[in-house]
Amino acid sequence: MLLVLCVDLDDDLGRKAGVETPVIGREAVESAAVALATADPEDSDANVLFEGIHLYETIEDETVEVAAVTGTDGGDVAANREVGREVDTVLASLATGEDVRALVVTDGAQDESVIPVIRSRIAIDGVRRVVVRQAQNLESVYYTTKQVLDDPETRGTVLVPLGILLLIYPIAIVADYYGVTGAVVFGLTSALLGLYVLFRGLALEERLDALAERVRSGLFAGRVVLTTYVVAAALLVIGGVSGVELVEGLGGATTDPNAALLIAALVRGSVTWFAAAGVTASLGRVVDEYLADRFEWRYLNAPFYVLSIAVVLYFVSGYFLGSVPLDTLAAALTGGTLLGLASTLAFAIAESRFPRGPEPT
Repeated sequence: MLLVLCVDLDDDLGRKAGVETPVIGREAVESAAVALATADPEDSDANVLFEGIHLYETIEDETVEVAAVTGTDGGDVAANREVGREVDTVLASLATGEDVRALVVTDGAQDESVIPVIRSRIAIDGVRRVVVRQAQNLESVYYTTKQVLDDPETRGTVLVPLGILLLIYPIAIVADYYGVTGAVVFGLTSALLGLYVLFRGLALEERLDALAERVRSGLFAGRVVLTTYVVAAALLVIGGVSGVELVEGLGGATTDPNAALLIAALVRGSVTWFAAAGVTASLGRVVDEYLADRFEWRYLNAPFYVLSIAVVLYFVSGYFLGSVPLDTLAAALTGGTLLGLASTLAFAIAESRFPRGPEPT
């Protein structure tokens, strides 16, 4: 059995003609088509219904039935679901033992978007598109363009660069009013466009979204590490400034400082601040792991490692600057090494004696 199925995705039958759907049978579909054509002679869905009737009357080599189904206004997912429900109603009303196949009749690309929904319920023999001859491709072009512009990926890839380019002329006019040369305007616009293309090409928007989501979830979850990371970042900035100031002071005190002295001065001036930043960040992470019941003793190694590395760098840089004697440097290197080894051994023993997780069975 062949079912000629007329599809009206945006429910013009119900909204304009007040016809209840689904409509099943030749007489009922004809009445619905006349009602819709009377309510809105320019509606192309009336042509779909009349085409369904025409196919019903011309197919003579098998049993044929004609029906019309509608979606909802808007043509979105809800409309597809409504079409699926009405197709189920039509199939349930066909009291036949034959295999039912469908010939779908639509008026363009928008209605054809529901074909996968229909195919999931009934085999489709073909699709017949009914378009007014004077504008055969107009609706398809319209809906294809509409779908492209509705796609977020397409909007971001095409429309944003186009918008930036279209802004060049008005920006140039405003800049000229304030005495800014056109070269500056074109340079800034080119820089914006280049940054946007680079941003999209490297998929940085996904990384920023993921970072924002982690920060947001961390704020709502009360994670200590967010505060300690901010403090650590501030300490790193202070340390960098302190190191640069010491380098500038060394340049004023020494007539010809070499690269080793400059690096040593930079390390000497910043290492204490950097060590404070590392200890702060690691302690925040330890506290979060403890609150989340994921704490392990070896996590406490991190601040001690930071301190041991800081001690070694501080005294090595001091030795190069001539403020630390060799025996003091040797003691500092030994002390830093012993500090790291002692913390590793102590927390390994603590983890074996006082395990945090459940004991193995």
